[in-house]
Amino acid sequence: MSSEANDYTEQTACAADSHSPLRDFLRTETGSAAVLVTAAFAALIWANLTPSAYEAFWHTHLSLRLGSHGIALNLREWVNSGLMTVFFFVVGLEARREFDMGELRERSRLALPVAAGLCGMLVPVAVYLTINAGHASAQGWGAAMSTDTAFALGILAVVGRHMPSSLRVFILTITVVDDFLALAVIAIAYSSDLSVPALLVAMGTFAVVLLVRRLGVLRGAVYAVLAVVAWVAMLESGVDPVVIGLAMGLLTYAYPAARSDLERATGLFRLFREQPTPELERSVRAGLASAISPNDRLQQIFHPWAGYVIVPLFALANAGIPISGEQLSRAFSSPVTLGILLGYTLGKPIGVIGASALTTWLSRGRIRLPVGWGAVAVGGSLSGVGFTVSLLIATLAFHGTGLQDAKIGILSAVLCSFVISWLITRAIGGLPREAQLRALLGKAETIIDLPVPVDPHRDHVRGPRDAPVTVVEYGDYECPFCGQAEPVIRELLGDFGDVRYVWRHLPLTDVHVHAQLAAEAAEAAALQGGYWDMHDLLLSHQGALRFDDLRGYAADIGLDVARFERDMRSRAGSARVAEDVESADVGGVAGTPTFFVNGRRHQGAYDITGLSAAVRAARERAAVSA
Repeated sequence: MSSEANDYTEQTACAADSHSPLRDFLRTETGSAAVLVTAAFAALIWANLTPSAYEAFWHTHLSLRLGSHGIALNLREWVNSGLMTVFFFVVGLEARREFDMGELRERSRLALPVAAGLCGMLVPVAVYLTINAGHASAQGWGAAMSTDTAFALGILAVVGRHMPSSLRVFILTITVVDDFLALAVIAIAYSSDLSVPALLVAMGTFAVVLLVRRLGVLRGAVYAVLAVVAWVAMLESGVDPVVIGLAMGLLTYAYPAARSDLERATGLFRLFREQPTPELERSVRAGLASAISPNDRLQQIFHPWAGYVIVPLFALANAGIPISGEQLSRAFSSPVTLGILLGYTLGKPIGVIGASALTTWLSRGRIRLPVGWGAVAVGGSLSGVGFTVSLLIATLAFHGTGLQDAKIGILSAVLCSFVISWLITRAIGGLPREAQLRALLGKAETIIDLPVPVDPHRDHVRGPRDAPVTVVEYGDYECPFCGQAEPVIRELLGDFGDVRYVWRHLPLTDVHVHAQLAAEAAEAAALQGGYWDMHDLLLSHQGALRFDDLRGYAADIGLDVARFERDMRSRAGSARVAEDVESADVGGVAGTPTFFVNGRRHQGAYDITGLSAAVRAARERAAVSA
């Protein structure tokens, strides 16, 4: 085909800003890590310049009253028990998204990170208790067990820029398990003066939440009111109320936008365009909102606040400790500091790596690591970055000198874990390329998102048939974004000689009136061996896709025009187009363009940089698996 010989070195027309929820989450976490570090340093400077002013400010009381009832907490308690509830709500949202749509939707993949997360808490606790055996400080064991998501992913962005993305998901899953168990520990071991009636009210309110959810109520205000009631009841019960945030997040569904919902939203907008009434405006807003999962909408709202405001405020309120040579000398001889430091830097990696090895061995290979052993070692060392929950538990378990020693241990563990992680990544980077890839990628089996595998005898394939990397695009010939992606694909095929490209039809007939006709024209051309020639013309003439235009394109590429017209009028290609649309629906593809790289849905931007990175990663994984 003549189109195969085209020059694939055109410049990208547009860099699409399309991101997955997971990538947005990771980007916010890693970006907010810098803000978190700044806040922690600010707290240390403040506490050392004016220690009395620092403590006096955070002990300022703030009361909220309604009639004769009210809540009175100091500012630090409002941050630790109030704002941190929102942080754990965001953690719960992401855990639910991974469970519904991400790596953990295959339930068998949950076993290994859960085991790693559990052992990654038990071993540090054992280390801490061993060092503090016989001391009253043993009761502070909870401060040595929890990993900080923001810090861990932030450090990974710095020291492990070439780590596989699956390592980030592995760490994220471990930290979610970590946070869930840590909150259970807070509720059971670090709550005092338990009020049973208030606790029953909290449990009853949460039962109402479950009932309302089961009835299909979608009004966010209803859940917000119930969550506030449960939070207040938890606070009055003596149990730290932050657990309410995690529970509400875990209850919030995540699902991809369905094409039927998007088509309904399009129809509502057209009605509003014809009759712009307040009633139809409300219908349009409701239709648009229903097309996006509650999980996605709530993450969009709350995650930036959690990452850039709440967690840094928590650091500012809790990380401040006066530091002197005498205090450091005392702290590093204190069992509290040593227990926390060694629990994180030694116990965490041993727990994570040991649990991963044991789970793999006991399953006899049925449960595989999501990454290579080198990446697991990096993940284990990064799990030793404790901050947020660790400080939270330390403020509940210690007072005075003990709290200062705990904070020094926590901050020292962050620094030591950073250094250890950097050394491991440097060691991996010094390996020969093949050994490096095996250390990072291992033999993990990736989740295949593409519902219908590529069939060279059926699909339209451009490029080497035996290429190790296959890029599949679901596209619409009238979609302007598909037109903007076309030069990117040409450049991609020009840069990589071992990539094959497949186009599958997904005409969005509710917004593009000529898309179905254009798709059938491409299939009619395929019956005469001219598919790719017609494909290129359709994408380069997206504004001219009427029947007369299509007939002219058939003549331009040398087809039998009479046969082309007969095939078009008999809709000879409609069944083939319908098959592609059906496969898109099965795979949850709702918009165009949507790309799959070696069966995995590409969630990043579809500019040349984003797609090239995805192709390189797929090629490396294919080479290791060969």
